[in-house]
Amino acid sequence: MSAVDALAASPVLVPLGTAVVTALAARRPALQQGLSAAGIVLFLGCAIWLVSLAAADRPATSAFGSWAAPFGIQFLVDRTGAALVLITALMGAASLLFLASDADPGPRHPLVLPLMHGVLAGVAGSFATADLFNLYVWFEVMLICSVGLFALGGRPDQLDATYKYLSLNLFGTLLLLVSVGFVYATTGHLNYGALSAAAPGVAPGLLLVVLAALTLAFLIKAGAFPLFAWLPASYHTLPAPVLALFAGLLTKVGVYAVLRTVGDVFAPPPAVLMEVLGWVAAATMLAGVLGAAYHWDMRRILAFHIISQIGYILLAIALGGTAGNAATLFYTVHHIIVKANLFLIAAIIWRLTGSYDLRQVGGLYAARPLLAILFLVPAMSLVGIPPLSGFWAKLMVLHEALAQGRFAWTAIALAVSVLTLYSMMKIWMEAFWKPHPREDHRLPVAPRLAPAYAATVGLAAITLAIGFQPQPLAAFAQAAAASFVTP
Repeated sequence: MSAVDALAASPVLVPLGTAVVTALAARRPALQQGLSAAGIVLFLGCAIWLVSLAAADRPATSAFGSWAAPFGIQFLVDRTGAALVLITALMGAASLLFLASDADPGPRHPLVLPLMHGVLAGVAGSFATADLFNLYVWFEVMLICSVGLFALGGRPDQLDATYKYLSLNLFGTLLLLVSVGFVYATTGHLNYGALSAAAPGVAPGLLLVVLAALTLAFLIKAGAFPLFAWLPASYHTLPAPVLALFAGLLTKVGVYAVLRTVGDVFAPPPAVLMEVLGWVAAATMLAGVLGAAYHWDMRRILAFHIISQIGYILLAIALGGTAGNAATLFYTVHHIIVKANLFLIAAIIWRLTGSYDLRQVGGLYAARPLLAILFLVPAMSLVGIPPLSGFWAKLMVLHEALAQGRFAWTAIALAVSVLTLYSMMKIWMEAFWKPHPREDHRLPVAPRLAPAYAATVGLAAITLAIGFQPQPLAAFAQAAAASFVTP
């Protein structure tokens, strides 16, 4: 395998290799942690290299088994894939750094690190592959490792969450496998480039059925309306570092698959499919934000906000075209960073106050004013307050919606932003502003929070950097969208 081949496959080779060596070092915790750190640093380095090549219009590509595309399994890391591989590596680094703190790290099970790197391999492999069946394989890797992390604690609520997470995701996986078989039977291909070339020869009605089945499978993975119940019913049982990793990445793989399918491989898709997708996006936004407004547990509030923000991203995909696809990538990058950071900050709040329930916490503004400011950065970015990253992400989506005359979708998106502000202010008022409900409450003595603060400050800094200098990411996203359709 040449250096270019290895680089194109590095999004899976590095995390899978790290998963193997950390599993072998399971009985030596210090060595395991050192191997895990080395692996994530190598992954970051490879991801940065991939982005630099993609930005120079030299995307890394390889076809395995000495078979040229479209017959060999191909990896093609273009601008979109490279950006998402880099953000995957960043989320892995932040989660692993946070894991070294005392802020809700969960059980110190020897399989936690191997499974986390396995999740990274599944996510990054989905972003890097250029083959539909291989995409299914990486979905399976991601699912297996995720189920393992859900079940590791062994508590009844965790096992119940494992069942809920697995049941609907297995249905999505089976539907995806059937859909992939349907695509192969219809076109004779699975490679993205070959599918793009074959799609115009497929009867329009048959193409609509094929794309509808594929999109439905991906929407289940993305947590879209009405198939999102597995997400808020399971995520709150996870320890904070794993929860942040899942919240940032897993649903975005489903969103990316929708984007790659209808925005690239089978572009332009049938108009009726995009119309339905737009209304699904609107319903997803509303369902998620209303669920968040109802709850008091910070993890459940933030889990429902994953769903509502997925609606914004799906809306950008439904709008289509270069502007819609660019908004999709920009919004996805922004949301991964912000959402993961909010879950990590919620864990710090839990460590300092003793509860995730907003009715049982308080007094943190007086005790930890810097933490209060740190919370406001991702919270206000999620709402879309200028000049944070979320403002530019929502502006790109809403500008295109208005340009296309989609006034109903625009109104729903604006209303959801107002309700998102309500949820974030509820967390602020309850956790930071009001006094702690127990007058004798004292903050824990010298908790080991330095790694936790380092991870959250780093993610907040990225949010601020995108907010104050959005042009580099916006230009990269525009170039990525312009590179569709697949060569």
